[in-house]
Amino acid sequence: MNDRKIKSQMKIISLTSFFLFLVCAMSSFAQVGRAPAYPLINHDPYFSIWSMTDTLNASPTKHWTGAEQALTGLIKVDGKTYRVIGSESKTYESVVPTSDEQSYTVKYTESAPQEGWQNDSFNDATWKTGKAPFSDNKSVAGTRWVSKNLWVRRTFTLNKTDFNKLFLKINHDDNIDVFLNGESVYKYKGWLGKFQYFPIDALKAKLKKGKNVLAIHIENTAGGAYLDAGLAQEPVLKHEANVIPAEQQKVSVNATQTVYDFTCGPVDARITFTSSLLIKDLDLIARPVSYVTYSVKSNDGSAHDVAVYFGASTNLATNTPAQEVVTKKYTASQLNILKAGTKEQPVLQKKGDDLRIDWGYMYVATPVAANAKQYITSTSDAVPSFTAKNSKASTVTSGKSLVLNTSVNLGKVGQNAKEQYFLLGYDDILSIQYFKQNLRPWWNRDGDQTIEKQLSKAAAEYKSVMQRCEDLNKTIYEDAKKAGGQKYADLCVLAYRQSISAHKLLRSPQGELLFLSKENFSNGSINTVDITYPSSPLYLAYNPKLLEGMLNGIFYFSESGKWKNPFAAHDLGTYPIANGQTYGEGMPVEESGNMVILAAALAKVEGNANYAKKHWKTLTTWTDYLVKEGFDPANQLCTDDFAGHLARNAKLSVKAIEGIGSYAMLAEMLGDKKTAQKYRDTAQNMAKRWMVMDDEGDHYALTFDKNNTWSQKYNMVWDIVLDLNLFPKEVYEKEIAFYLTKQNAFGLPLDSRKTYTKSDWILWTATLANNKKDFDALVDPVYKYAMETPTRVPLSDWHETTDGRQVGFQARSVVGGYFMKLLEIKLKK
Repeated sequence: MNDRKIKSQMKIISLTSFFLFLVCAMSSFAQVGRAPAYPLINHDPYFSIWSMTDTLNASPTKHWTGAEQALTGLIKVDGKTYRVIGSESKTYESVVPTSDEQSYTVKYTESAPQEGWQNDSFNDATWKTGKAPFSDNKSVAGTRWVSKNLWVRRTFTLNKTDFNKLFLKINHDDNIDVFLNGESVYKYKGWLGKFQYFPIDALKAKLKKGKNVLAIHIENTAGGAYLDAGLAQEPVLKHEANVIPAEQQKVSVNATQTVYDFTCGPVDARITFTSSLLIKDLDLIARPVSYVTYSVKSNDGSAHDVAVYFGASTNLATNTPAQEVVTKKYTASQLNILKAGTKEQPVLQKKGDDLRIDWGYMYVATPVAANAKQYITSTSDAVPSFTAKNSKASTVTSGKSLVLNTSVNLGKVGQNAKEQYFLLGYDDILSIQYFKQNLRPWWNRDGDQTIEKQLSKAAAEYKSVMQRCEDLNKTIYEDAKKAGGQKYADLCVLAYRQSISAHKLLRSPQGELLFLSKENFSNGSINTVDITYPSSPLYLAYNPKLLEGMLNGIFYFSESGKWKNPFAAHDLGTYPIANGQTYGEGMPVEESGNMVILAAALAKVEGNANYAKKHWKTLTTWTDYLVKEGFDPANQLCTDDFAGHLARNAKLSVKAIEGIGSYAMLAEMLGDKKTAQKYRDTAQNMAKRWMVMDDEGDHYALTFDKNNTWSQKYNMVWDIVLDLNLFPKEVYEKEIAFYLTKQNAFGLPLDSRKTYTKSDWILWTATLANNKKDFDALVDPVYKYAMETPTRVPLSDWHETTDGRQVGFQARSVVGGYFMKLLEIKLKK
């Protein structure tokens, strides 16, 4: 898993006077001032842009995967230009292209060659010829490679050698040695998983005009095999004189907005990123348009000439920067619009985890105005000009990343603030393949919408949406604060946008709502049940229909006969292809328990069991499986699959018990008292046996057969939340007292095997506490992790409790589980 080590020592300075002039005055409620990464544009797993540093203009903005998707913001004051969004992007120009840029062939052998094979003078005439890349994956391989060793020689011709800052561009799996004209330039044990650039400028003297050779030996040591390599240079950027980094005064994160306050010399500016994820409004959640708002005002009592600029890289619409893009400038619906997308448009042709969308189109739009200019530039123009003319050409095609630019002259700005917003949108055209049918996004589910209509609605509703977002920000914060205090509320605020935007909203061919998750930086699965399970509290608390949208596909998979097992499936495929489970093995007890518990939670929240009634036969089958196999589970995976298989798993047994009790609750709600009593008796008897078999004196063990072990029994939280009362309160109290002796600086470990943890489970475990002191004692270290982790990525739910570093996972929806305490409080009302 990626572990980015960006550390920031920036201190957040609060200027009281700054609050006096801003048009969008901050609400009276507190806001989060620090995050592992800052959400900027958040809609779905593909349209998701973040700032990975505390200061917005200290680094380029990025997709949640870490790939650069640069947004740029500038403000010109009395002729001086200040940077507010992003920093100069690191760009590369191809010298010897890789296969994502241009097709190429090499000479290769899979048998150990003679000495000197790496030299440019070596005769490779007897070697085979193959097309790059080399891989064991048929879907991506130019040449299939499944042997243990591979030797490659790539001959290329250069007409010049005076390159600026030379880099080796390479993606490989596994161990590798790379030579340039016989000289070693790169050696690495392990794999990369994506293209990376390694400086070899000190060796560029080895290049010569005419023939050159890049020679490589790679060893395949484990699963996965891949090789693709070339050379690139860092171009000389065109700088605009006197560009000044604006001084960031404050950053605040709310549920739907991230707000930055800057000083640009004699002008103060507020930059607000708003993604209208209003959880109760499906059409607004689905609208693929965000606002970037500039609000500026003089801070010295004088009027100043001000212009504002916003730019977005076409990398937003590519998987890799080398993909050829097409851009267009036009006017529609009273908006000036810039559009960009790949020339290839490989709709739904890729699936997997660390990928960006490369079909559909991105849009930058502003209301039509005489003082606005739109134009397209190369990324090598590091700082765009405010004086550039409107692009005359309507369409531009390029094999390099471009920038969609918009500047607006605000004229004289005095003590009365002036505001300008920009719209950033994305039309993916077709979003998900669902059991062989390609589905449009929810906002165009009937095929009667266009992105221009969505942009126009966003512009027309700007003021009302901003007010509704501010109202929701306050609601989310105040609800969470009342439930668990200020630190708990801050964690919930950090989780809100991340959780929602890790899903895609659609309508199934059967007419049902689908809200499909992507298992980000885990394995890329779509609609994983044990991702839905921890995510559920946010949606149960605010819009249970979205949880139905997470369950509908899994029920359909079973009830259509496509999934034939007597337990629930793990997933529906690999994002964005949902044609059936692709995970290597099932989690029978885990997923069956999850589905039954969540069906009961829906009934509890909605006040009826109508949803469960529709799926009663399936729920009965899964519950009977839990009765048969759930109490003393076989050697199988649970949701914490990264920790490996575990037999006789006590917390998995708790899940089965809670699942059976949940089914009894549903039967009771449906008026079937006989069935309800039968399954409740079963669950209660299991709980009594569990307490005896797992008892370790002052706590309960990890498994039924391992002494001196322990684990978080987070599944037990449903006993409280659903009022199942299968375990006496003394069980929770004993566990909580024990957990408080096992904490580290950044949280309670998951169990006795390792010191790492899952923050979502800690907040479930904390909900078992019967007093605020113990609840805070468990939550406060998680807050410390969120505020102090040195790993600057969207909130990771899997971290090390000793130093706060990410272990794996990032930007996942499971942080919706932070809302468990809030859900409990809501259900008690």
